[in-house]
Amino acid sequence: MSLSKVTRPLLRDEAYERIRHAIVDGTLPPGTPLRDGDLADQLGLSKAPVREALRRLADDGLVESKPQSYTRVSEVMSRDVIDARQIVRVLHEFAVREAAVRCRPADIAAMRAANDRFAKAIEAGDVEAAVQADDELHDIPVRLAGNAAVAATLDRYTPLLRRLGHARFSSTLAWNSVERHTRLIDALEARDTETAVSVISTIWTDLLEDR
Repeated sequence: MSLSKVTRPLLRDEAYERIRHAIVDGTLPPGTPLRDGDLADQLGLSKAPVREALRRLADDGLVESKPQSYTRVSEVMSRDVIDARQIVRVLHEFAVREAAVRCRPADIAAMRAANDRFAKAIEAGDVEAAVQADDELHDIPVRLAGNAAVAATLDRYTPLLRRLGHARFSSTLAWNSVERHTRLIDALEARDTETAVSVISTIWTDLLEDR
C-alpha cells in the first residue's frame, strides 16, 4: 500500500489553518509583521503556499497588506470586525430560530454539558478550552438549522471575532457568558423561540460592547 503525496492545495490549506489559529489565539498579536520567508521556515513549507494563505487571510480581514510596504496582522477592532459581528449575529439568530423547533432532549443535554465545560475552563483560566466549549455549544443550533451556507459563512467570519472572545474569556466578563448560555438553553428547551433569539443576539452584540 502507498499513500499519495500531499498536494499543493492541501499545503496551502494547512498553512492557512496554522497561521489563522496563531492570529486568533494571539500567538501572532495585532501588528505583527508577516514575512512569507520566515513563516515558510517555521511551517516547513515553501513560500508559495504561505503566500496563498496570507492572501486568503487578507480576504478574511485577519491580515492587512500594502504592496511593497507591509503585510501584518490586522488590529482586533476594525471595520471588518464590526461588519463580521453583524453577519455572525444575524446568522446565529437564524440558526437559533430554526433550532428552537428541532431541539431534542439530547441536544439540550449536549449544550448544557458544553456550558459546564465552558464554566470549568473559565474557572481554571484555560481560555483555549473555554473557546472550544463555546464553539461546541453554539455549533449545536447551527447544525440543527441544517443550512450549509450558514455554517460555511460562520466558519469564515467567526475567527475575526474569536480574538475578542479570547480577551473576554480571560476576564470576569466570561461569567456573563455562562449565564447567557444558560438562558439560551433554557429558552430552547422550553421552545421559547423569541427569548432564545433575543439571548443569542445579546451574546454576539455584547462581544464588542462589553469591553
